[in-house]
Amino acid sequence: MREDLERDLECLDLLECVHGLNERDQRVFQELHQTDGALTVDDVADRLNCERSTAYRSISRLVDADVVVQRQENYDQGGYYYVYRPRTSEEAAREMQRLLNSWYATVGQLIQEFEDRYGRETEERGDCPIRPDP
Repeated sequence: MREDLERDLECLDLLECVHGLNERDQRVFQELHQTDGALTVDDVADRLNCERSTAYRSISRLVDADVVVQRQENYDQGGYYYVYRPRTSEEAAREMQRLLNSWYATVGQLIQEFEDRYGRETEERGDCPIRPDP
């Protein structure tokens, strides 16, 4: 049981690392994930004992991160409301992999630009690399 909880925490840490989601956002994601079907903002606020506006902000961040889907439900007498459900683990993992690949390519390019710019300057000055004193 403890190992499962630690593994869940490590997996949820991906939401923070990849998408910048905070602890409240992660708790909202867990609540949506543990529920059969979809929930409204009010449902989430009630289950997590928080203000509706707090639940809405977290849900909005999860939708923006593309790990939660928003769907419109229509009332018979007119009007509508939204319900939310998590994306499938496959969809979320594929999106995180895409973001990681994009980040990796960007950082690789920046490293190359760094080496090109500062490597050339070092060669021109004849500087030696800085080595720590023993």
